Amino acid sequence: MEPGPNEPTLPRQPQPGYGVPNWPVGARMPIPGNAEWAMWLVVEIIFAIVWAASPAVTGATFMTVTAVVTFAYLVSRGIAKASRVLEQ
Repeated sequence: MEPGPNEPTLPRQPQPGYGVPNWPVGARMPIPGNAEWAMWLVVEIIFAIVWAASPAVTGATFMTVTAVVTFAYLVSRGIAKASRVLEQ
């Protein structure tokens, strides 16, 4: 049905195949700067504060704890995301 002369026309929705990708809803890659990166940055800042405030924590201890916690976090996130791959 065509709009009358005084009725506003609504923009048409883009159709897949005409320059608009038809992405599945759950198949997007994470955007850089996401919550995982922010969480890692917060943990690093907390570790740096503890390292600077405690004479018992050396630079080597700081780097070891950072590496272990970062590795464990990345592995846990990878397992969590891999478990959702075939849900679609």
